[in-house]
Amino acid sequence: MPHAEPPAGPAAAVPPTPGFFPRRDDARPGLALFLNAGDPPLDRLADVAAALDDSGVECLELAVPFPDSVTDGPVVRRSARRALDAGVTAAAVLDAVAAVRPRLRRLRIALLADFGHTVKGPGLAAFTARAADAGCDGLLLHGLPPRLREPYLDAAARAGLPVVATCYAVSRPEAVARAAADASAYLYLVAHYGRSGTTAPPDQDALARTLAALRPAVRVPVAVGFGVRTAADVERLGRLGADAAVVGSAAVARVEQALEAGDDPVARLAAFAGGLRPDTPAPTEGSSAVTAPTSEPATAGTGTV
Repeated sequence: MPHAEPPAGPAAAVPPTPGFFPRRDDARPGLALFLNAGDPPLDRLADVAAALDDSGVECLELAVPFPDSVTDGPVVRRSARRALDAGVTAAAVLDAVAAVRPRLRRLRIALLADFGHTVKGPGLAAFTARAADAGCDGLLLHGLPPRLREPYLDAAARAGLPVVATCYAVSRPEAVARAAADASAYLYLVAHYGRSGTTAPPDQDALARTLAALRPAVRVPVAVGFGVRTAADVERLGRLGADAAVVGSAAVARVEQALEAGDDPVARLAAFAGGLRPDTPAPTEGSSAVTAPTSEPATAGTGTV
């Protein structure tokens, strides 16, 4: 997902939080699924979260729907439109998260919100505080202007809300370092430029080099997304050094297919998630995927892949 890489400069950051993508006994990478809140319908969020929790998914990247995303392909954009047409609002999403979060065992919820559509109105301080109060485990801001990077990190730190920072496998070294320093939930590494749902394969050599460069600097897990659709894709990212894989358009497509066929989208998602990492042992209790020092980076981005 293209976004402007922010300028260098110091900024406050939330200390790393445990819980995202704990190390697994079999060393296979963790798993995150992206969905637009409200697609499936928002009153099914508890069922979706429980099904993913039971399937061994570690993170639900849950987007507050917003229209006409330039970084998303047609599958994700149609999903956002269905949710918006159903009347889904940021307040309703946060209320739903607050109701669901206490019941979850392993699943963490990383909220994705668009700055212009969702956050600009209430402001960074009010929105981060509300997201933290709702029980969101992390926040990824889409379309954050670079000049607001430090105010965002300061607001997140005051709210105690961990930050998901983003960069690309081909980003400049200083941008990668900035993302590594800003990330306190996990670092979302976008495998290649383009819109979500595109089929171009990532440059595996570039991806491996970026992951190797990140390892000494990052203090949180590194999740790689864009073009991840199958169990083989997930395993390949693990071999390249990713702590987790993020699946977006392929999961959203299952929801759309179920709705069009009159099937249960929750059952489709559960079956899809189970097939992404079959027969995987549960995460080791109390372990963490990365324990490394820190360095300095970027915040704005998108979690849809």
